[in-house]
Amino acid sequence: MNHTNFVTQTSHKQRKMALILCLLGFVGLGGLHYFYVGRYGRGLLYFLTAGFFLFGTVIDLLKILPGSFEDATGLPLRG
Repeated sequence: MNHTNFVTQTSHKQRKMALILCLLGFVGLGGLHYFYVGRYGRGLLYFLTAGFFLFGTVIDLLKILPGSFEDATGLPLRG
Protein backbone atom coordinates (compact mmCIF):
# COMPACT_ATOMS: atom_id res chain seq x y z
CA MET A 1 0.00 0.00 0.00
CA ASN A 2 1.37 3.40 -0.99
CA HIS A 3 1.04 6.08 1.67
CA THR A 4 1.62 9.61 0.50
CA ASN A 5 2.11 12.35 3.04
CA PHE A 6 1.26 15.87 1.98
CA VAL A 7 2.76 18.87 3.69
CA THR A 8 1.10 22.24 3.39
CA GLN A 9 3.61 25.05 3.33
CA THR A 10 2.75 28.11 5.37
CA SER A 11 4.40 31.46 5.85
CA HIS A 12 6.49 32.16 8.93
CA LYS A 13 4.22 35.19 9.50
CA GLN A 14 1.40 34.80 12.03
CA ARG A 15 -2.24 35.31 11.08
CA LYS A 16 -3.04 36.75 14.54
CA MET A 17 -0.46 39.53 14.12
CA ALA A 18 -1.74 40.34 10.62
CA LEU A 19 -5.27 40.53 12.05
CA ILE A 20 -4.21 42.96 14.78
CA LEU A 21 -2.36 45.15 12.28
CA CYS A 22 -5.31 45.06 9.88
CA LEU A 23 -7.64 46.21 12.66
CA LEU A 24 -5.38 49.23 13.21
CA GLY A 25 -6.54 50.34 9.77
CA PHE A 26 -9.85 51.32 11.35
CA VAL A 27 -8.08 53.95 13.47
CA GLY A 28 -6.08 55.48 10.61
CA LEU A 29 -3.07 53.18 10.34
CA GLY A 30 -4.06 51.37 7.16
CA GLY A 31 -1.69 48.99 5.42
CA LEU A 32 0.44 47.86 8.35
CA HIS A 33 -0.60 44.24 7.75
CA TYR A 34 0.83 44.46 4.22
CA PHE A 35 4.14 45.80 5.52
CA TYR A 36 4.18 42.89 7.99
CA VAL A 37 3.82 40.24 5.27
CA GLY A 38 6.36 41.90 2.97
CA ARG A 39 4.01 43.48 0.45
CA TYR A 40 5.45 46.98 0.79
CA GLY A 41 3.96 48.57 -2.33
CA ARG A 42 0.42 47.71 -1.36
CA GLY A 43 1.18 48.68 2.25
CA LEU A 44 2.22 52.14 1.13
CA LEU A 45 -0.84 52.46 -1.10
CA TYR A 46 -3.15 51.47 1.77
CA PHE A 47 -1.34 53.82 4.15
CA LEU A 48 -1.77 56.78 1.81
CA THR A 49 -5.44 56.04 0.99
CA ALA A 50 -6.56 54.86 4.46
CA GLY A 51 -7.00 51.31 3.24
CA PHE A 52 -8.82 52.36 0.09
CA PHE A 53 -11.16 54.38 2.28
CA LEU A 54 -11.65 51.34 4.58
CA PHE A 55 -13.18 49.19 1.83
CA GLY A 56 -9.86 47.42 1.25
CA THR A 57 -9.31 47.00 4.98
CA VAL A 58 -12.69 45.31 5.38
CA ILE A 59 -11.98 42.98 2.45
CA ASP A 60 -8.57 42.10 3.88
CA LEU A 61 -10.13 41.43 7.28
CA LEU A 62 -12.50 38.99 5.59
CA LYS A 63 -9.50 37.28 3.98
CA ILE A 64 -7.40 37.09 7.15
CA LEU A 65 -10.11 35.59 9.36
CA PRO A 66 -10.63 32.36 7.37
CA GLY A 67 -6.93 32.10 6.45
CA SER A 68 -6.89 33.02 2.76
CA PHE A 69 -4.58 36.06 3.16
CA GLU A 70 -1.09 35.44 1.73
CA ASP A 71 2.37 36.82 2.32
CA ALA A 72 4.68 38.26 -0.35
CA THR A 73 5.70 34.77 -1.51
CA GLY A 74 2.10 33.58 -1.93
CA LEU A 75 2.03 31.36 1.15
CA PRO A 76 -0.92 31.42 3.57
CA LEU A 77 -0.21 32.85 7.00
CA ARG A 78 0.47 30.50 9.90
CA GLY A 79 -2.28 29.64 12.38
